[in-house]
Amino acid sequence: MNEKIKLTITYDGTQFHGWQVQKGKKTVQSTLQDAVEQVAGKRNSITGCSRTDAKVHANEFVCHTDFLNIPCEKIPMAINAHLPEAVAVKNAEIVPEDFHARYSCLGKEYIYKIFNSHYRDPFLVNRAMFYPKPLDEKAMNDALCAVEGKKDFRSFMAQGSKIEDTVREIKYCDISRCGDMLTLRVAADGFLYNMVRIIVGTAIMASEKNLTYDDVSRIIASCDRKNAGPTAPPSGLYLNKVFY
Repeated sequence: MNEKIKLTITYDGTQFHGWQVQKGKKTVQSTLQDAVEQVAGKRNSITGCSRTDAKVHANEFVCHTDFLNIPCEKIPMAINAHLPEAVAVKNAEIVPEDFHARYSCLGKEYIYKIFNSHYRDPFLVNRAMFYPKPLDEKAMNDALCAVEGKKDFRSFMAQGSKIEDTVREIKYCDISRCGDMLTLRVAADGFLYNMVRIIVGTAIMASEKNLTYDDVSRIIASCDRKNAGPTAPPSGLYLNKVFY
């Protein structure tokens, strides 16, 4: 059986047009392929666990590529030497031929950061959503309990998406506060296009308009995107964990 290399990477998505290769645009996938080519001496295909959008970040993103004929423990340093500061390989390990970064994945955890303060922090620009109005994290948490479980999340999918199977199972979804920073954490067996960002927008709407658990349940049951909250900006979103 042939072997593959599983790479765990982290990146700041600010300067990238998402993960996937796009002609004429700077993406994380093409940047990583360039670096791996310098190490391997050939152009390896690299398959990622998902497609993050432009300006979305990753604390942990998993991908796989062909076997690299150097010791595993030296692979991160070798590839990182050819990567820009915005991307880094955290770990490399040998996996069986049947491992697939996307199809072997059992679920993912995303986090979303909201800087909830009366002033904009210049050090958090492009790292968190700035929201100057007061937010009630208890009201947000109470309402968001409604999204947990296996449900049809068509109301939380970007309009125009062609995905037919819109049922997903959310394992947990909660919001915590540390000072002025709110962090939404959500894990599921899969996510629809813009799903997390729409959940964030709905959580903010819950705080501003006093939405309850029942209100969010009705939004879900309506299967109508127009009833959910606005799509939060990409800069506060991080792929945080990938489960296998």
